[in-house]
Amino acid sequence: MWKHFSRSDLAHTPAAVRTMALAALAASFFLALLCGLFYNAWTYEIDRIVREEGNWQARLTLTGGEWEETLETLEQFAQVDTVTRNETLSGPEILVVDLTFRDKATVYDTLARIRDRLDLTQDQTQTHDTLLSRYLITDPLDPDPPLLLPFLLGVWGVTALALVLLLRNAFELTMQARLHRLGILASVGATPRQLRLCLLQEVAAVSLLPLAAGTLLGFAACRGVLAAVNRAAAGLPDRQPAVFSLHPAVVAAALLSALFTVLFSAWLPARRLCRIAPLEALRGNLRPEPGRFGKPSLTTRLLGRCFGIRGELAGNALSAQKKSLRIADASLLLSFLAFTSMLCFFTLSGISTRMTYFERYQDAWDVMASLPDTRLSDFSLTDSLAGLPGVEDCVAYEKQQANVLLPAEAQSQELQDLGGLGALAGESVSAISGGWLVDAPLVILDDAAFLRFCEESGLPPSLDGAVLLNRVWDSLHSNFRNRQYLPFVQPDTAALPLADGDGAALGELPLLGLTDTPPNLREEYDSYTLVLFCPQSLWAAWTQQNSIPASAQEPEVLIRLLGPDNISQAECETLQEEVSTLLEGAGYVCTVENRLTERATNDRMLRGAESILGAFCLLLAAIGLANVFLNTLGFVAQRRREFARYLSLGMTPRELRSLFWMEGAVLALRPLVITLPLTAGMVTFMLKASYLDPSLFLAEAPVLPVALFALGIVLFVALAYALCARRVLSSDLTELLKDDSLL
Repeated sequence: MWKHFSRSDLAHTPAAVRTMALAALAASFFLALLCGLFYNAWTYEIDRIVREEGNWQARLTLTGGEWEETLETLEQFAQVDTVTRNETLSGPEILVVDLTFRDKATVYDTLARIRDRLDLTQDQTQTHDTLLSRYLITDPLDPDPPLLLPFLLGVWGVTALALVLLLRNAFELTMQARLHRLGILASVGATPRQLRLCLLQEVAAVSLLPLAAGTLLGFAACRGVLAAVNRAAAGLPDRQPAVFSLHPAVVAAALLSALFTVLFSAWLPARRLCRIAPLEALRGNLRPEPGRFGKPSLTTRLLGRCFGIRGELAGNALSAQKKSLRIADASLLLSFLAFTSMLCFFTLSGISTRMTYFERYQDAWDVMASLPDTRLSDFSLTDSLAGLPGVEDCVAYEKQQANVLLPAEAQSQELQDLGGLGALAGESVSAISGGWLVDAPLVILDDAAFLRFCEESGLPPSLDGAVLLNRVWDSLHSNFRNRQYLPFVQPDTAALPLADGDGAALGELPLLGLTDTPPNLREEYDSYTLVLFCPQSLWAAWTQQNSIPASAQEPEVLIRLLGPDNISQAECETLQEEVSTLLEGAGYVCTVENRLTERATNDRMLRGAESILGAFCLLLAAIGLANVFLNTLGFVAQRRREFARYLSLGMTPRELRSLFWMEGAVLALRPLVITLPLTAGMVTFMLKASYLDPSLFLAEAPVLPVALFALGIVLFVALAYALCARRVLSSDLTELLKDDSLL
């Protein structure tokens, strides 16, 4: 009987069928899209980790030389899957073994048993925590485990909950349209359980095909998103393109989660409606009546003061819809707030990056090459690089790290007047007996470049000493955006005593002179350091005389090339290719980049991030707008009764239409009114924190996209209320006045 009733009921309510089908299609589409994106992001991250760090799950470092028996012991553990020698990390007296496990959840327990069995120390065992965390496996003793994957799962759960709340309103509207028929069935003996199963049966029958279609569309959209991301990131170096993949478990999870979401969303209003008394159901009106409230809301009071009785009526109508419009209010507010905050943040970030990096160093380099595991003394292609077409300046250098034992009396008089280095640097420097242990980065230039630097600094060209960058940031009287500097040491300083990190003296480095302007390099120097620029020949001789290793860190040669003014990106890329060809042809392993391509790549990455985040903001706004359309168009019958009363009291159709525009204006403008002051406060805080001139932000403020987003919200809300007004006011409201239920 219930099958025949449901079939007949659905045949006579095509609007309800369409609403349920669209709700199921939307739910399955969004959930399939999220499942596909999260799964592909998860697999891509695992592939990246395996490619860069290896597919091992635990690693043992064995010593002693008796290894065969140890390897056999490892293979006897039940949970150990593979035991592999790591030939790259192993040595004559050390064997590094990589392990994988059959059950990844047992890695930490099994490794503890292996450590006890082989009598290994904690330092001899290592787990691949990054890879294991991607499988939701974390060290039970780690107080701060990685939370990326749990965060993504939480996002998926919040999205599913938002869909439940949205779909609940959609199903409630369709079920309330049949409330009168449910009252008839209840009056003749149908139990609430039977009515509830009947409604769920209808939802399941209507939703199965849309669920399958929405899932297919969601995965197709996921593939399109990955293709768009690959196109946006095509020029990024060392990036593997994302490959769309699916697992049967992901498809099943998307389908089951969509089905559960739809059924649970339908069960909530079905459970509520089936508890209504039969007489109330027969009346067919479950919506709260406008005006039957205690204390009027703030919106009602404001509208009443502005528009009189019509404003109060519109405010009461919004109060009656408060629960059903809750998702719309929250979605529109969050989407607009997120969109404006994102654009303002990216605008400020772009201004700061441009000022502190691209504009600051635009005359310092055009092409940079780095040669790892190479010393400057072994590099002999500086002249060849300088002779390439379009190269106007070429500097090869390397960096070392040392310390200086600086006596208190060696500080400049200006610095001493402010209280010494400790007053400016605080805990950034180390105090020693009678002075300070100051970091001293050394920039070792090729001899020709050093001689040119001496001439530019007004010092006599010579290779017999280093040049000190004699400045320290006056942090008491300036900020990091507009730094003011003081002399660091006394002007007659002729040498500086170098030391290691523990303060042990290494020897004195002679100085040719002092300068307050560094050479034109793409380098950032810390604020409270004594930066030394040294010729390569002097540094080689000085390290030999003082029995110091040539390098205390991994050697790396850096090469900076400058082209002509207003060099184009194509010319930069051509020069980059010529530099790469020359260096690789000589057998060097190198990384070469150019300034204009790096800036274009940075801009493209920012635009890609803005597009992705903007798409999520649009998706959130779409959820809110969908709720507005469902709410306005789903309660047409109830609004007709409401407006029939107003018509009987003497209101004209024009006045009735104005009520709709007031409601729509409040719903559309409320998120804008709340968001704009919050965004202004956030921007003000960021401007103060970054010490940026507000006029710079105002000149590039994202006014147009924010205005278009706000205009879109206003137009769609206006469209929803215009359609509702047309349906309500185009009917014959006078016929409804004959209905006794209006009294």
